Amino acid sequence: MDVVVVGGGPAGRALARACAARGLGTTVVDPNPERPWRATYAAWVDELPDDAPVAVSTTRARAVTTAEHVIPRGYAVLDNEGLRRLPDEVRVVAGRVVDRTATSVTLAGGRVVRGRVVDATGAMGGRAAQTAVGVVVPAAEATPFVGPDEALIMDWRRPPAATTSDPTFLYAIPVSADEVLLEETSLARRPGLPLAELRLRLHARLAAWDIAVPVGEERVRIPLDGRARDGAFGAAAGWVHPATGYSVAVALRRAPVVADALAHGREVKRSAAERAVRVLRLRGLAALLALPPDEIPEFFNSFFELSATLQRAYLGEPDDLRGTVEAMLRLFGSASWVMRGRLAFPVQSAKSARTLG
Repeated sequence: MDVVVVGGGPAGRALARACAARGLGTTVVDPNPERPWRATYAAWVDELPDDAPVAVSTTRARAVTTAEHVIPRGYAVLDNEGLRRLPDEVRVVAGRVVDRTATSVTLAGGRVVRGRVVDATGAMGGRAAQTAVGVVVPAAEATPFVGPDEALIMDWRRPPAATTSDPTFLYAIPVSADEVLLEETSLARRPGLPLAELRLRLHARLAAWDIAVPVGEERVRIPLDGRARDGAFGAAAGWVHPATGYSVAVALRRAPVVADALAHGREVKRSAAERAVRVLRLRGLAALLALPPDEIPEFFNSFFELSATLQRAYLGEPDDLRGTVEAMLRLFGSASWVMRGRLAFPVQSAKSARTLG
């Protein structure tokens, strides 16, 4: 049976490429297939498949919490043109889906496209979001924040200007041989922190180092707790990690597996382990949202003191139940008694924080 992938983002196109490679007649339905991609997609190098289109990579990363952590893992920015590229045999249809069944979609205007339908339209619903505002500057101007051959994953030191107590961090990664993306990021907030506040903080960081604000900016909003749908792929399947906002690396890794299932007529659905891991990670998101702002750096300091194996387990596969449980238990055990209480009872902690605030 032919396959119809609804959604032409990185996940949908990865699946379309994998389906075409298995000889499946493949159609991608995208409401605006020629629209440029403005987002920067990045991932740990060791989480990417060998054929992932990498634009630039580093050999190490760094995080600043209540202490500085050097992370001996490569970090990569993906090549958007490589992510967009489709083989000639994949048909791209421009249109908006107004109705769908398991074996067909109807577009606005009445056109019907038939085939095994896979939803790759991205995360939907939810209240918590990661938001960010970023600018690209010459690498020579970014040296106060990030060194050569490294990525700054997060720097929780408070920016010179802020009008709210919400915690944000600076994310600084090379996007080419001579340019660096500097992004003020709110990791998780319900609802997402407004972009105006993020812009204010980013510009204050730049001004403190006499860095001129360049023309143009990148704006980010990633739903973190959107509804996971069975029979979907990518963020639509609940693969957005609630602690990082990442999902593209998982989609690239899993595209061949899902394409194999489609080629053999098997049902595409989440496993019991995947459902359990999502519940645990959403529990972790609730705990993170409940922490007082000044305790967020301490929380991440505890995380980066975990072994590299446990860090990878928590941040990696969406069905690694054993690794996720072990990482969460080890993080809980290493936390202070006060933080343990907040992590164990996030709803009550959130109420207390609001009362104190």
